[in-house]
Amino acid sequence: MNGTTNPVPATQQTSVRIYTPDYWEEACRHLAKKDRVMKRLIPKFGEACLESRGDAFTTLARSIVGQQISVKAAQSTWDKFAALPRKLTPANVLKLKVDDMRGAGLSARKIEYLVDLALNFDSGTVHVDRWKDMSDELIIEELVAIRGISRWTAEMFLIFHLMRPNVLPVDDQGLLNGISVNYFSGDPVSRSDARDVAVAWAPYCSVATWYIWRSLDPVPVVY
Repeated sequence: MNGTTNPVPATQQTSVRIYTPDYWEEACRHLAKKDRVMKRLIPKFGEACLESRGDAFTTLARSIVGQQISVKAAQSTWDKFAALPRKLTPANVLKLKVDDMRGAGLSARKIEYLVDLALNFDSGTVHVDRWKDMSDELIIEELVAIRGISRWTAEMFLIFHLMRPNVLPVDDQGLLNGISVNYFSGDPVSRSDARDVAVAWAPYCSVATWYIWRSLDPVPVVY
């Protein structure tokens, strides 16, 4: 993964309901049949698979807090920020004092981003209830209109929260590095190279991407 936003290691997550995609086994069979690298990688990780937890607002807020800082720092800051409201909701975030948010370790810019995120959710600008029927690109379009959310962040959200099966995050350096190692003997690869490799992955590019990430770091992360 590209390191611009640091997700929280699975071992540090609090106890929440976990969801796994119902297409995973079918996807693994498809990928193993279509791609020699996937056929080799998939058995290495047993029953491990993509997991989704938390709600949409919390997932995106966590991604903003983790931008440009280490995993450890992101966890510490998140814990302090999440403890400020009685319950972490958009409306409650909008009631927080700026000084208290600064005291949690948030920069002025991240505070602005979190407030903008909360405003968009509280006002209904983002159509959370409609996302299940919307295309990946339409959801990305909604999300990138929020300050602090890049296309990469939106794609991570599609993979880790909505568990969309066919997302190919070609701006993700971890994906490019993994393709380089597994398909090109370590030679640098371009976004175009990644798209060429991923032709065999469709319609399960998210699953293949997850296994490419695992080939570099076997400990899965969650958002």
